[in-house]
Amino acid sequence: MTLTIWLSLLTICTLGAMSPGPSLVTVTKHSLAGGKINGLAAAWAHAFGIGVYAFISMVGLAVVFHQLPWLYQIISYAGAAYLIYLGVNAIRSKGGIAAKLEAGRTMPVWQSAKEGLLISLLSPKIALFFAALFSPFVALVTSLEGQMLMVLTPFITDGLWYTLITLMLSNQRLLDTLRRKAVIIDRLSGLILVALAGKILLSA
Repeated sequence: MTLTIWLSLLTICTLGAMSPGPSLVTVTKHSLAGGKINGLAAAWAHAFGIGVYAFISMVGLAVVFHQLPWLYQIISYAGAAYLIYLGVNAIRSKGGIAAKLEAGRTMPVWQSAKEGLLISLLSPKIALFFAALFSPFVALVTSLEGQMLMVLTPFITDGLWYTLITLMLSNQRLLDTLRRKAVIIDRLSGLILVALAGKILLSA
């Protein structure tokens, strides 16, 4: 893989990671509810899911979606259902993030990792991203080393971006402000997730 191709790939992966969506909401929620360790667990589990998509792209994700459009539909509906589940739970929560912050209780790290992984694997936005923007690089890279770099680049980029988000949320001054607004964050995050699910269903 030439440096030019890699820089192009890195730019696309960085922009993809930075785009707001359910992934950002999920990592933020777990960073607030459980602290730095939970945020990092959600971040890198999410990045692992991104790595899985990158690997699948190496074997022809775009071709699969073209030949089996129903598979993309299933991913879309499953992802929307999961977002609705998370959103409704946040909206109906009697405590949620607010209660955990006030009581000093933490969310299990495994739960943060599970949600981080599922939010990436069940996101049609991420599937479409790899099918439309990542797959063209497959034809340009034929060496094993280049293919490994293609898988590692989005994995590491995504993990580092959400690690940065987690570390920013660990700032005590910012955390104190968010603590005072924790109830609002609960409700808003739920509404955002449900709205994103609706958008997915309408465009599926």
